[in-house]
Amino acid sequence: MPASLLDSSFLDFLAGGLLQFGWGEMLLYLLVVTQITIFTVTLYLHRSQAHRGVDFHPVVAHFFRFWSWLTTSMVTREWVAIHRKHHAKCETEEDPHSPMHKGIGTVFWRGADLYRQARLRREDIEQYGKGCPDDWIERHLYTRHANLGVVLLLAVSFVLFGFKGVAVWAIQMAWIPFWAAGVINGLGHWWGYRNFETTDTATNLTPWAVWVGGEELHNNHHAFPSSAKFALRRFEFDIGWAAIKLLEKVRLAKVLRVAPKLNLRPNITMPDMETVKALLALRVQAMTDYQRTVLTPALKEEAAAAGANLRALLPRRLRKGMADDGRWLTPESRAHLQAWVDARPRIRALLEHRRRLADVLESRGHDAAERLRRLQAWCAEAEASGVRVLQDYAARLRGYALAAA
Repeated sequence: MPASLLDSSFLDFLAGGLLQFGWGEMLLYLLVVTQITIFTVTLYLHRSQAHRGVDFHPVVAHFFRFWSWLTTSMVTREWVAIHRKHHAKCETEEDPHSPMHKGIGTVFWRGADLYRQARLRREDIEQYGKGCPDDWIERHLYTRHANLGVVLLLAVSFVLFGFKGVAVWAIQMAWIPFWAAGVINGLGHWWGYRNFETTDTATNLTPWAVWVGGEELHNNHHAFPSSAKFALRRFEFDIGWAAIKLLEKVRLAKVLRVAPKLNLRPNITMPDMETVKALLALRVQAMTDYQRTVLTPALKEEAAAAGANLRALLPRRLRKGMADDGRWLTPESRAHLQAWVDARPRIRALLEHRRRLADVLESRGHDAAERLRRLQAWCAEAEASGVRVLQDYAARLRGYALAAA
């Protein structure tokens, strides 16, 4: 064979590998493999291993383990431990990746570095990583040789696709660090909308974003961490949940937990044990209802009485700060908010009622009967307050119950 033909064949191989895919075919391949990687993270590492919201057939579970090793070099136990610590220490200095403490720029651009730093804290891995796979292949391949998978993928990509495969491999390597470690962990605690007034800053980035597997619904997840389903409003779409339901239909997945649903019973004159049971599961819903049906209308009434719009009465950032007692405000802004509240006895009284309700819902060491007694006392005080929005809220709260599954 002439040398020129050999040179031509070799150059063709370098350009397109064995398969000689065009750029359109390579783009399709990239979309498929990155989506599988996202599903591996959100379905297996996150919803199944970290929060036990869903179980997968052993074949599916092991495929996810293999794919994680091949495309991310992440060790299941380490990822799970770091994520569980994030929930346990959320928005504190111990949070592995809180923008409130580490800065949005650091988490967004250096999220992968924060993950690698967290992996080195072996005591955290021991404490929070319990229950993860610990079989022979996990110990001797996936953990011991965690980086071997991505090297193997690079070699296979080059053989199949040539230098195009190397470019696609580089994008694969950046996909999870950017979207998961940067966007979700960073922007998901910085910007977006909130369905629930959780005790952290988690937000929903968008009602749908199929390229990140449902993880964009981050506020919903922090409200109900163990739920396998992240979409909780009609206009929200969780592609990860769609994949779980498809696997469930062919008996390759079993849903263990979803967010409880609220059933409002009419004409309940006094909280009962059904109310207590519902509030234990739906505490975040109760506190969100208080913010939106008591405090927000009261603020609007204050604005109307002052002949001003709500924005002029109290800047939006201070109104947002009121939802969590100014936890994320600067000391100066917190003092400004406190002075504003102190000058308005009605608002101050409503915030005090909210604090006492939170004490009832969060109290530990009380049995159900004692919790019920305290809840009934709180509702009686709300009824006697003479404040219409508070009375209406107490009437709604008394009817709380869990909807049938």
